[in-house]
Amino acid sequence: MSKSVEFFFDLGSPTTYLAYTQLPGLCAQTNSQLIYRPMLLGGVFKATGNASPATIPAKGPYMFKDLNRFAQRYGVAFRFNPHFPINTLTLMRAVTGMQLRHPERFEAFIDCLFRALWVDARNLNDPATVAAVLSESGFDPGSVLALTADEQVKEALKAATEQAIKRGVFGAPSMFVGDELYFGQDRLDFVREALA
Repeated sequence: MSKSVEFFFDLGSPTTYLAYTQLPGLCAQTNSQLIYRPMLLGGVFKATGNASPATIPAKGPYMFKDLNRFAQRYGVAFRFNPHFPINTLTLMRAVTGMQLRHPERFEAFIDCLFRALWVDARNLNDPATVAAVLSESGFDPGSVLALTADEQVKEALKAATEQAIKRGVFGAPSMFVGDELYFGQDRLDFVREALA
């Protein structure tokens, strides 16, 4: 029986974007299943007392350099978003809604948003920009917006975030192989070993 990795993520985290670029290939190489678990990072931070490393003066500049190092190592496009931090509540509701209602388009949906944020450095705090990004990628902004207002979708994101916290998640990206938590895109070697 093949193993699986649960990927707890929020679009607003640049390290999560880097993990996202690597996990599908890693899972293909280890014949493992990738399970996407959208969560709200703001909710996780609030519950655990954690904060973005970018908000710590001594750590922020180092983190920006490190992100570029990893992007080069992985051979992926990356540009730090000048509009960071992004309020991802509506975006993560949209992600959750797509996963629930349109699973066949889910991966294309998160791909267009990750690229808009961390390759094209678009301002996804701006609803008009979000609508433009969605339209450019073949999604109907009105339908997506309707998903974000759906009570079942809101509850699903809230429940997923609470489940993540109960399992020990304190930031993103967080990955589980079985009950073992691996935090950070720089822990993918351990994920690979656990899946092998």
